[in-house]
Amino acid sequence: MTDDGQGLGAFNAATGRGLESDHGKPRYLKYQRELIRPHCGRSVLEVGAGLGEFADGFTGADRYVATDVDPGAVQSMKERFADRHEIEVQQFDIDGQSTLAEPVDTLIAINVLEHIEDDTDALRRLSDSIRPGGNIVLFVPGYQQLYGEFDRKVGHFRRYTPGTVTEAAEAAGLSVRLARPVNFLGAFAWWAAVRKGGAGAPNRKLVAIYDRLVVPVTKAVEKVVRVPFGQSVLCVARKPDGA
Repeated sequence: MTDDGQGLGAFNAATGRGLESDHGKPRYLKYQRELIRPHCGRSVLEVGAGLGEFADGFTGADRYVATDVDPGAVQSMKERFADRHEIEVQQFDIDGQSTLAEPVDTLIAINVLEHIEDDTDALRRLSDSIRPGGNIVLFVPGYQQLYGEFDRKVGHFRRYTPGTVTEAAEAAGLSVRLARPVNFLGAFAWWAAVRKGGAGAPNRKLVAIYDRLVVPVTKAVEKVVRVPFGQSVLCVARKPDGA
């Protein structure tokens, strides 16, 4: 996760974006929140939160701990959330010994686990920061067939299927409650741009068009149809009550 032991440049290395840039996909972020929020309790830890775009629109938590390994990203979030009393911002490295002093109900990791070579060990460490019976909610890139130049550039060790993310979570001692593909239409766009087209970074204009036109259709379809494939995989894993 880190490039020099201090996390400097980790945000850029992991996302291909600078600290001054924003996600550029408000509809997609809203869709992510709609998928993830029902699995969250009153206290939440988000690891690899970057600039805090996901946390920015997340409501209903009594305590939300937004963390990243990159000190620049941490500083940006401290400024962003200065007026949000329920949001704490910390530097947190899941490769090391970082553990919350006060565990939370739910841990969220969005596009994080694929950056960790030993993903099972990372999940064991992450579970130390949640209460027994709490959830780890994972949102990870889907399907190795979509692995392309961008994945290599930002340090992805793998892309997941529902089966492979379930294997990693169960090997870490977690009980998987849900594992399914999401963003079916996005998979085709990603394949065309990154896997087939060889793009080393997302095109901002195309991302904006995708967010405006494709995401609403994706949401409508996936509310009524269980898709067989997707750009991402959503997994909800539970920490045993007696752990």
